[in-house]
Amino acid sequence: MLGTLDGGRLTLEELHRFPNTPVRLPTGLYWDTLRLFHEIRHSLAICGRERKLELNGIGIDTWGVDFALLGSDGALVDNPRHYRDQRNNGMLERTTAAVPRAEIFRETGIQFMQFNSLCQLYAMKLADSPALKIATKLLFMPDLLNYWLTGVAKAELTIASTSQFYNPVWKKWSTELFSRLGLPPAILPDIVAPGARLGTLLPEIAESSGLPADTPVYATACHDTASAVAAVPAEGPGWCYISSGTWSLMGAEVDAPVINDTSLALNFTNEMGAGGKVRLLKNIAGMWLLQECRRHWAERWREFSYAELTRMAEAAESCGTSLDPNVFHSPGRMPEQIADYCRQTGQPVPAEPGAMCRTIFESLAATYRSVLEKLETLIGQRIERIHIVGGGSQNTLLNRLAAEATGRTVIAGPVEATAAGNILVQAIGAGVVSGLDEARAIVRRSFALAQIG
Repeated sequence: MLGTLDGGRLTLEELHRFPNTPVRLPTGLYWDTLRLFHEIRHSLAICGRERKLELNGIGIDTWGVDFALLGSDGALVDNPRHYRDQRNNGMLERTTAAVPRAEIFRETGIQFMQFNSLCQLYAMKLADSPALKIATKLLFMPDLLNYWLTGVAKAELTIASTSQFYNPVWKKWSTELFSRLGLPPAILPDIVAPGARLGTLLPEIAESSGLPADTPVYATACHDTASAVAAVPAEGPGWCYISSGTWSLMGAEVDAPVINDTSLALNFTNEMGAGGKVRLLKNIAGMWLLQECRRHWAERWREFSYAELTRMAEAAESCGTSLDPNVFHSPGRMPEQIADYCRQTGQPVPAEPGAMCRTIFESLAATYRSVLEKLETLIGQRIERIHIVGGGSQNTLLNRLAAEATGRTVIAGPVEATAAGNILVQAIGAGVVSGLDEARAIVRRSFALAQIG
């Protein structure tokens, strides 16, 4: 994505689109890491060689928790695993058996999910992983890609905070927790703030892309949700956000972590954001269920567009079934997984794809209402406006159901919030934009927003 700031407005242009598809091998589920870096290099060549652009900054964001391990020579010691890899099954229970939940939460403020980086690393420890034994440095996925661009091996704050071994109160790695699980603290890299200038392109990257050798690379808000939240077009108090995509990340922006018995019991998370803020939020398995149903139907029957599925859901009658989106962890056979869940919970099974999709949307809206109520309890104030950003903000049916379920005003957009936030955090780091307030004002001026309710 190419972002251009001009006259207080941001425009975005898609330069190159490529799939990010995990690869299943007999040993597990992996990132297609080298393919992704190849595509990034191709994107830079579009900028330099085809478009003759001189970029003011480059920034990379990815989803959280997943990481790479490097050896003493700086090379990968194993290809990074995908967080849905089956080696994580049961690891939450084994991790909390080694260190109690309350102690982990007091130290990190992170919600408990079996794919957190802490659980993934502990799975490697228990499996006596050769890669972990020889690793000298851990880098999260955007940090790895930044390292390959610049030669600078640092961890960016927002992505580091998703790991469940960063302490948001003391603002440093929780090395004591790491050591208690038998993990080597020496592999943890230095942490830099979102917007930090990491360096410039390596000479070989600059030459192959046709970009100037002094093209800067920024550690933007490298967690995709942190970038999306930076671009939430909110102003004033009384708002929360839903970053809506494969996951729905629903939360509020606060000044300090909320780590207490209530947030532990409600399983909320405290992740770091841009501008010194904390993202107090909860993960909800969002469009994942719809995406997996669509993939299943395409493989077994016929391929529907997302617009078709939404129209079918709009036309379908509600069957009154309510799903807990977060119980569906594993890819594959999603319609069958949902049907099994309905039978186990004594609820009607949605018979047709339209009814299945409507059930997913209604269940998400009901989950938003539940999370909203818990969020208000934690921050001690009523939330009047829900900003829905990201690809899911285009789903007008889900937006309407969310407004009806919560009784609050829903403001939808921008769709490309993560790209906008990524670029604006770079601009803050470069001194072109003064901070989050100005960044959000730019978003309000630059993108069409829809209000429901």
